[in-house]
Amino acid sequence: SAPATGTMMALKLSLMAFSFVFWAAGLTMLIIGLWAKVWLGGYLALSASNYPDTPAILLATGTAVIVWGFLGCFSAATEHRGLLRTYGAFLSAVLVAGLIAGLSGLLYHQDVARGFQEGLRQALNTYGEDEVKADALDALQRALACCGVESYRDWLTTPWALQQNGSVPLSCCRGRWGCRLSPPNIYELHHDGCFSKVSAFVSSNMFSVATAALGLAALQVIGIVLACLMAARIPAH
Repeated sequence: SAPATGTMMALKLSLMAFSFVFWAAGLTMLIIGLWAKVWLGGYLALSASNYPDTPAILLATGTAVIVWGFLGCFSAATEHRGLLRTYGAFLSAVLVAGLIAGLSGLLYHQDVARGFQEGLRQALNTYGEDEVKADALDALQRALACCGVESYRDWLTTPWALQQNGSVPLSCCRGRWGCRLSPPNIYELHHDGCFSKVSAFVSSNMFSVATAALGLAALQVIGIVLACLMAARIPAH
């Protein structure tokens, strides 16, 4: 009948529109994952906690969402009942993953901060021994204009500083051309400790990321309902 045909068409167009939004969300996750892999990879190496590789998870999830976004469009366009049910099941899995990611972000951001604080202290005490962490620490101090964990004084008791006559690394200097390092001239050094800057960044952004993850999870409910409604209206062959 005409009303049934009209309803089916509305469901099809709605599901195709949703799939496009879902695909765009996957593309965004992929771009953020690539950015995080390139720019944050070194910083993540400084954490003392064994967290999963967040950029890799974003890349994998983004790629999966892009692929399944196309599947959603295809299943809606062809009115394939099996594909629609599979798409609905995938959206349900993304819904659960989004809820877990969002709630984890809200509940564990203090643990993330503590892990980073401990990692920073370890990086200071092993500076010069682990080149990867040393490079990451230097990059962090330059990028955030910070020095040490709480302040430049954290450097003065490290094994590296004791070997360098109580010096601090060049990355602590405010000026492009360096500064007097031994003994340090406090007016030429970055005043803030790195932990306070990272902690402020984590606190302000973790809530936003968690809220976005929960929002994306809520979006899945629309897709699940549309896919199930459309699959239910397609007769079994």
